[in-house]
Amino acid sequence: MRSRNLYIGAGVAAVLVALTVGQFALDKTATAQAQAGNRAPRFEVDPLWPKPLPNHWVLGSAIGVWVDSDDHIWIVHRSSSTLSVNERPLEMQTGECCAGAPPVLEFDQAGNLLRHWGGPGEGYEWPDSNHGIFIDHKGNVWIGGNGGPDSHILKFTKDGKFLMQVGKKGARRKEGAAAGNNEGDVANFVGGSNDQVSFGRVAKIFVDAKANEAYIADGYLNKRVAVLDADTGKMKRWWGAYGNVPDDAPLPAYDPAAPAAQQFRNPVHCADMSADRLIYVCDRVGNRLQVFTPEGKFVKEGFFAKNTKNAGSAWDIAFSKDREQRFIFMADGVNEKVRVIDRQTLQELTTFGDGGRQPGQFYGVHSIAIDSKGNLYTTETYEGKRLQRFVNKGLAPVRAKDQGTVWPASR
Repeated sequence: MRSRNLYIGAGVAAVLVALTVGQFALDKTATAQAQAGNRAPRFEVDPLWPKPLPNHWVLGSAIGVWVDSDDHIWIVHRSSSTLSVNERPLEMQTGECCAGAPPVLEFDQAGNLLRHWGGPGEGYEWPDSNHGIFIDHKGNVWIGGNGGPDSHILKFTKDGKFLMQVGKKGARRKEGAAAGNNEGDVANFVGGSNDQVSFGRVAKIFVDAKANEAYIADGYLNKRVAVLDADTGKMKRWWGAYGNVPDDAPLPAYDPAAPAAQQFRNPVHCADMSADRLIYVCDRVGNRLQVFTPEGKFVKEGFFAKNTKNAGSAWDIAFSKDREQRFIFMADGVNEKVRVIDRQTLQELTTFGDGGRQPGQFYGVHSIAIDSKGNLYTTETYEGKRLQRFVNKGLAPVRAKDQGTVWPASR
């Protein structure tokens, strides 16, 4: 009997040990999985990039950035039209410095200025307020505009040779008003979000290489995504929020407690395609990112800093460079940060940045792009007037929801 009890006791002890070891292994696995799920790309600002511009040039409000297939960084800015007289004495012939740089600038990875061009020319209508830049798979440069009469988009070569204009400047105007006089009630404008020829103050353009189609975030006056043949400019399809037919009727002021609007608010600020061919649309003032198929079928949406008012939180996005594009990086120009988002769940993981003038801080962070190494580039509008580079330091555990200014540890 004693031996039997000893055997039973030993068996129970062995089971308990096995259960303990098993539970420890499960806990360890769960912890590892949790840590893996809470990892995100980490960045540090490069305070010495880019190099100073030549010719005493300075940037105006910078409202577009893209990285081409050569890993060259392109920006578009508003130059002298957004500079005070005290910022441009050279061009005013009242001093030795400074002058507005040409609107389109190309930089290499070292921060050297390579090409510069832009502005009014023969055969096309330069926007009153250029906005957004994209370099497509054929090496063409696309530019939009959100000024009063800007109802068109432009395409150039990388050297600035004009190729195509889609839409006519001033086409989206108030009934009875002269072209260019675009103030007043949106509902009384000629054309609109179902116009098959012209646009309503375009924010950004993305060209899909596979289908050779251009996706237009249209925009500051219209409330839609429009899709064009990238060679001919012919309109192929368009849609509004949730895939609805766009409606230009005025919406009530944004209220975070109210049901989500069934139409986009102005501006529709980005329409970018992921590697798995989903279209991510920035409804900026609605503080949301909506996801669609290329045909305009609604898939899902996510809200970010939902209580943000003013100019909203969803300004622009870039996708991470891993094969699955696990992360979205969102520029938020009101809250002055970049949001790092899980692309599948649309859950925010962490943020970096803060308001201020120092490197790594922001004043109106407007646009964002990514190079092949995963480094991020941001431009700033309003009085920010700046291009910044954030160096990818690899995946790391998320230790803070808001990281603040990501200053280099070694400096």
